Amino acid sequence: MTVITQVAEQRKALEQAVAQALELARAGSDAAEVAVTKTTGIGVSTRYGEVENVEFNSDGALGITVYARQRKGSASSTDLSPDAIARTVRAALDIARYTSEDPCAGPAEKELLAFEAPDLDLFHPAELDAERGIELAARAEQAALAADKRITNTEGGSFNSHYGIKVFGNSHGMLQSYCSSRHSMSSCVIAGLNGEMERDYAYTIGRALDDLRTPEWVGAECARRTLARMAPRKLPTMRAPVLFAAEVATGLFGHLVGAISGSSVYRKSTFLLDQLGQQILPQWLTIEELPHLPKGLASTPFDSEGVRTERREIVRAGVLQTWLLTSYAARKLGLRSTGHAGGIHNWRIAGQGDDFDALLKKMDKGLLVTELMGQGVSAVTGDYSRGASGFWVENGEIQYPVSEITIAGNLRDMLRNIVTVGDDIETRSNIQCGSLLLPEMKIAGQ
Repeated sequence: MTVITQVAEQRKALEQAVAQALELARAGSDAAEVAVTKTTGIGVSTRYGEVENVEFNSDGALGITVYARQRKGSASSTDLSPDAIARTVRAALDIARYTSEDPCAGPAEKELLAFEAPDLDLFHPAELDAERGIELAARAEQAALAADKRITNTEGGSFNSHYGIKVFGNSHGMLQSYCSSRHSMSSCVIAGLNGEMERDYAYTIGRALDDLRTPEWVGAECARRTLARMAPRKLPTMRAPVLFAAEVATGLFGHLVGAISGSSVYRKSTFLLDQLGQQILPQWLTIEELPHLPKGLASTPFDSEGVRTERREIVRAGVLQTWLLTSYAARKLGLRSTGHAGGIHNWRIAGQGDDFDALLKKMDKGLLVTELMGQGVSAVTGDYSRGASGFWVENGEIQYPVSEITIAGNLRDMLRNIVTVGDDIETRSNIQCGSLLLPEMKIAGQ
């Protein structure tokens, strides 16, 4: 039986499980919603070319939420047999009897639901072949080890391949499903010099196996990143421009996600409270959400409440256009769901035409941040303080690696004062953007 045939049969069975749960819930509730996920895959790892781990997995789970007289009850089960589903439904109904009434509780409005789900080209499964995975992981690791004699140790290579099925249904008559796949490969090594060691990694990820970079690229990139970190220096405390490399710049916009999420807004726990319709970013900057991007790593036809996803501008010309709302948060705020139950869907921040080298020259002198550590960010005040490492830049060129520093500022000011965003777009995240230049931050060093 091929993977495609097997998945088609599993998908049909899971849709039947959702329909069964909804039918059982009908007698004791005013409304209900059921979600089922099933994931199948393989993960392998190697170290010095030897197999360290081979793991096949096949996991499924059903979750049901019922609403009765404005009371909510939820239950879940990893056993998808008919008897287990019946017990899970009864458990949810029992829980609803004891919860408090909440006028904002309930499924998404019918007119917002995805009664049709577009094909987003997310499903490209591979036959789960352990030997092939071991070969790819070992090649990635070997390419890193062979790159330079200063690479003295390895944490190994890895390869993962998974495919999944998601089914959602509710008492409004919606029952939709879709399949997706994800493949990845990585390598991590350690370099040593004069008794000091540095570690780094590289990876590639995609919906289709053919979309991955080669193992040799992964290994070479892993070695390059690791060697570049060797012999780091410390910086004196100062204020200086900061350039966030693309892979960490996505995290800066990740803080924006939390700040404009509906739950933060109705709890009044965000530094962007009352900023809807106000300028929060530079006028030249627009953030667009593309939930139907073909093969997108965060693409989805509907959110975890069944609300259809739509292309939208989150920020237009620097002005905040929308909160990110679930059905519950929307009701608390007197608004409508924006289809963000479960998170965001492919944010894209367009660059300003500068490649990475041009950004270095534009900064001229300052700090290039390639890694961030710690959780020193206040969602309420926007105060930002995190450990960092990267490189010191002078005359628009990287001079030497730096470590054991802290960068600090306030997110509200940082976001509003972005100088430029590069065209070196990081696509391996649900936020796609290039490197990001800030005019100044406080840098705490030795």
